[in-house]
Amino acid sequence: MTTEAQPSACPKRKIIVANQLPLHAQQDTSSGRWDFSMDQDSILVQLKDGLSSDVEVLYVGCLKADIDPSEQEDIAQRLLEEFKCVPTFLPPDLQAKFYHGFCKQHLWPLFHYMLPLCEDYGNRFDRSLWQAYVSVNMIFANKILEVNPDDAYVWIHDYHLMILPTILRERYHHVKLGFFLHSPFPSSEIYRTLPVRDEILRGLLNSDLIGFHTFDYARHFLSCCSRMLGLDYESKRGYIGLEYYGRTVSIKILPVGVHMGQLASLLNLPETSARVKEIQEQFKGRTLILGVDDMDIFKGISLKLLAVERLLDQHGDLQGQIVMVQIANPARTSGKDIDEAKRETYATAERINQRFGYPGYKPVVLIDKPIHLYEKISFYVVAECCIVNPVRDGMNLVPYKYVVCRQGTQQLDEAMCVAPGTRKESMLVVSEFIGCSPSLSGAIRVNPWNIDAVADAIKSALTSCSTEKHMRHEKHYKYVSSHDVAYWARSFDQDLERACRDHFNKRCWGIGFGLGFRIMALSPSFRKLSDEPVSYGYRRTKRRAIFLDYDGTMTPQLTASATPSPEVIAVLNGLCSDPKNTVFIVSGRGRASLSRWFSSCVLLGIAAEHGYFMRWHRDSEWESPSIPVDFDWKQIAEPVMKVYTETTDGSSIEVKESALVWHHGNADPDFGSCQAKELLDHLESVLANEPVMVTRGQHIVEVKPQGVGKGWVAARVLSTMSTKGEPPDFILCIGDDRSDEDMFESISNSAPSSAEIFACTVGRKPSKATYYLNDTEEVIRLLESLAITSDESSQQAFGQVLFESSA
Repeated sequence: MTTEAQPSACPKRKIIVANQLPLHAQQDTSSGRWDFSMDQDSILVQLKDGLSSDVEVLYVGCLKADIDPSEQEDIAQRLLEEFKCVPTFLPPDLQAKFYHGFCKQHLWPLFHYMLPLCEDYGNRFDRSLWQAYVSVNMIFANKILEVNPDDAYVWIHDYHLMILPTILRERYHHVKLGFFLHSPFPSSEIYRTLPVRDEILRGLLNSDLIGFHTFDYARHFLSCCSRMLGLDYESKRGYIGLEYYGRTVSIKILPVGVHMGQLASLLNLPETSARVKEIQEQFKGRTLILGVDDMDIFKGISLKLLAVERLLDQHGDLQGQIVMVQIANPARTSGKDIDEAKRETYATAERINQRFGYPGYKPVVLIDKPIHLYEKISFYVVAECCIVNPVRDGMNLVPYKYVVCRQGTQQLDEAMCVAPGTRKESMLVVSEFIGCSPSLSGAIRVNPWNIDAVADAIKSALTSCSTEKHMRHEKHYKYVSSHDVAYWARSFDQDLERACRDHFNKRCWGIGFGLGFRIMALSPSFRKLSDEPVSYGYRRTKRRAIFLDYDGTMTPQLTASATPSPEVIAVLNGLCSDPKNTVFIVSGRGRASLSRWFSSCVLLGIAAEHGYFMRWHRDSEWESPSIPVDFDWKQIAEPVMKVYTETTDGSSIEVKESALVWHHGNADPDFGSCQAKELLDHLESVLANEPVMVTRGQHIVEVKPQGVGKGWVAARVLSTMSTKGEPPDFILCIGDDRSDEDMFESISNSAPSSAEIFACTVGRKPSKATYYLNDTEEVIRLLESLAITSDESSQQAFGQVLFESSA
């Protein structure tokens, strides 16, 4: 399946896709009419500030309301017209299996590092829940296609829709897709336990740009791609990219920010000023410490309270002086783990208050009911220190909001009678396991499981001098105010446009079925090599040069025996028997093996060790490039390689006459790749003054003399033929790996302008060749057809060798 891309005008629409629409829905109890309003607190609404004003933004997602099926069509039309929202109405049972089932029972715990063996994990993997997840993603795809994504960029948000890119890509190959994950991405050792791990990885890889909050999350994703799919990534000019079937999947690392304008508006509300004064009066003479978290097993609320208890226990002078206000937002889901978290939190808070409290003083104030946003803002303003210590969290914007609120506004300062020019102060204690932690260099980072360390961090935050508090605050405010949600959206949008720039410059082929579908993106001129044009050019030409790789081209790469089959020998002898042909096997193998295997091919040219040794036929002498023959550099390189072999389980050294190769294909993917990079640097350093090249290939690091390569062989053969007055007018070159790309490039540069060139790679993949054949069987069939179309005497010779080989 293939599609030809047609260029179009720059898209002026963005389709924002998320599990839930950024809408508030409320039904009038008397009339039954639904009222809707945009949720200005939603990041999906706030990100519009980072997009161009002339861009139309459409939203696709579920409604936070149960709409009767009879009303759904009218509601959908109304939401599209009034709010540019396209609702995906899900049946209640499907919604439950999708969200509360697969998303919350499987993905959410796993992405927060909870293995299936954990007692609180819930049920074992349930295939019906996975099917619900797939069904919902398909419903979302249908809705997106309804609003015509041809001229739009599609930006998908979060783990609820990780296979949506595959479904969209299968239906529309050139869709422009960005995906941002707002949760952590677990290490490969955790993620690999997921039974549908490949489907989800491939789903993400069908995007053009994948965004993560931190490098840690991106690194874990890249490690999973390496270990499970065999994909390597590289960084070019500051951009990280994965080559995936001819497409470059870009990786974006940037934490989301807060909406500065919204926070400023809330800070300037009269209600905020009034509530700030009430809180100051309520806790007058005491130091307020603040925590704001969802009631969730990963937020570490009980651990935070235990640290406060330890602090009060160890520092009696703080008893009666500090108050920990913990705002616990309502849980987003339910279950025994949430119930247990609630019980533990309430029990811990009650125990602390009984131990250290007295009439008029509670060291822990637990607010577990929904409160107005301005009231949360008021607590941010008053708190001397904010503690955010989840055991695992995606981003968590609480520290950012705290910093902005502590900065305040001029209007709020005037209402609170704060003197102009008063230096702003704030102190943050944050878990090292949350996404915002790397960006807050002035925060005190803690391991939330280490109760003593958290207690010490709180003590340090409270007792720091005013100058230090001011310096930390200034550093944080400078970053938070310049990296707001608009900056995040604008940066992601720009990178998405850059990642999609070549969409219409390539030819796309669809491969695979269902969730295994992916796109092969190739040059528009790249096509399958058919017999007719090759045979026609072969018959009407007088001098032909044929270059053939061996492993992976003439014989399958993974065969137990590398010895050529009788059929291969017959085909080569058939081609060589035609006096118009010059035929070469160009291989990375040693000359001893090649000489033995092809001893019956008298007229066959052989280039061994990627061209370092070359002979024109069986009875001719071996030639080498005119380069120094001193191999003293091996005495330097081999001991270095041995060190890396001893320290890298699964690696090995291959000693050739002209080269040394370090293989790490059987080593741990991450460690092997890391060691290969280090070995490359090490060898380049110690061999800097030697006439050699140190190159890195597919699971190898190779040291070989300068100027050696398959490209040199092709250029040498073509040059010699032209010097003899017999320039080739037909050139066929077939190979399957990276080293053969040198041949393809050399031929395009060295061939006579009048020659017909058929450069062909084995396997449909990105290549400098213009043609491809699927496998070695097709290569042999093509060569047989050429041998049969030779002149009469050659046909007879080929018939004889076929008869002898079959006998």
